[in-house]
Amino acid sequence: MTSPYSSPGDLPTTVPIFPLRGAILLPRASLTLNVFEPRYLALVDHALANERLIGVVQPSGDTGSAESPEGKSFPVRNIGCVGRITAFNETDDGPEIISLTGISRFALGDEIASDMPFRIFTANFMPYADDFIQDLGEDDVDRVRLLATLRRYLETNGLHADWDRINEAANEQLVNTLSILSPYGSEEKQALLETASLKDRADALVALAEMELAARDDNSETSLQ
Repeated sequence: MTSPYSSPGDLPTTVPIFPLRGAILLPRASLTLNVFEPRYLALVDHALANERLIGVVQPSGDTGSAESPEGKSFPVRNIGCVGRITAFNETDDGPEIISLTGISRFALGDEIASDMPFRIFTANFMPYADDFIQDLGEDDVDRVRLLATLRRYLETNGLHADWDRINEAANEQLVNTLSILSPYGSEEKQALLETASLKDRADALVALAEMELAARDDNSETSLQ
């Protein structure tokens, strides 16, 4: 699907946000959300009635462990990513399943006071103008190392993957999708979101996987002694 957004100026200056710990979105990658809380059902309705845009932002690290804290006063991270609803399914028992396709990261500005049950912030997309350039930095990604590390990680954890689809995926799609689906904590996810380039994000994925594999190997050696 061709995006109607080709530069920061094509996006609005305010976005409604979905604060969700452990979740990130990245340009041209997809994130599926199961929406069931009334405040976020209202957010989806609002987005569908307007430009279909939702900003995915993590709560700050000092807000406890809840996926999405109650209320409208808890602090959120300074950097998020806006996505457009590209698929929508309303289930029989109330929850809605949406797919967001990432457009661009943004720096959060001031919160906009409103009577809505969800939160709205000003958004500055200018620092992330490169996010609008598809495939930027693909040639700099060490794909061989990334795939080798991914294969070892999956095998070690007894997981399987569709290698035909993985091998067909372009580097940008592969790196950003792996970052979104990665099983790491909120701090690691935020670090992946905020990397300066696609290469840096790929290198961070490899480093995180290698650290986990090394820790697993150390524990195995210890248990055998």
